[in-house]
Amino acid sequence: MFRIVIPARYQSTRLPAKPLAMIGDKTMLEHVYLRALEANADSVVIATDDQRIQALGEKLGAQVCMTADNHPSGTDRIAEVVELMDYDAEDIIINLQGDCPFLPGKLLKQVAQTLQHAPEASVSTLYTSINTQEEIFNPNIAKIVLDKNSYALYFSRAPIPWLREQFSKQDMGEIDLSIFHAHIGVYAYRASFVKQYRNLPISPLENYEALEQLRVLWNGYKIIAAKAIVLPGQEVNTPEDLAAANKK
Repeated sequence: MFRIVIPARYQSTRLPAKPLAMIGDKTMLEHVYLRALEANADSVVIATDDQRIQALGEKLGAQVCMTADNHPSGTDRIAEVVELMDYDAEDIIINLQGDCPFLPGKLLKQVAQTLQHAPEASVSTLYTSINTQEEIFNPNIAKIVLDKNSYALYFSRAPIPWLREQFSKQDMGEIDLSIFHAHIGVYAYRASFVKQYRNLPISPLENYEALEQLRVLWNGYKIIAAKAIVLPGQEVNTPEDLAAANKK
């Protein structure tokens, strides 16, 4: 059984009121909710601490779970939902973040299946190719480095791996883009692990990079990653992203 939880908060440093931002004739939250429905999950829940988001979710006909207002990350918010809803320990919970209005339902199924087939992993996620040198150096694009078995070694907003010989030169020349992977911000967890996550020490790396998945690695748990079977669509994190989304 797999379930989708959409953590949605009103405040956002880079794009305030993000869930209510309009893309075409729909709010960001409605786009994300419709993507969740495409996956045919056993349940879809919007998790929020804001009454405006609650009202919009209920207007869409969604199940809304009101959560505490002091969660440091979306996964912490999902952990509260798992406890409030009393999900089974073996349920797979997908974290569909509210900045992924174009993420195909196929990828939600893929991330769930990736975790199902990796019993040693506590979390699964997806990645895609990096296509330009500019993307390598864009801090809004998280990069992922994998081991030979597709388990995550590290995530960073910085260019990783660091090509010492090329990146130290003013003229870097042509870079082999195939060694770089862009992380897609969608995760699947077993419900039993999500309950543990709330009690894990917060990693200094998580705070430095503002990447919540680093808490998992820092505490010794494994994240399995798979290359997305279709393009993930644009994430919307900044006003510039929102403007670009509205041009499509």
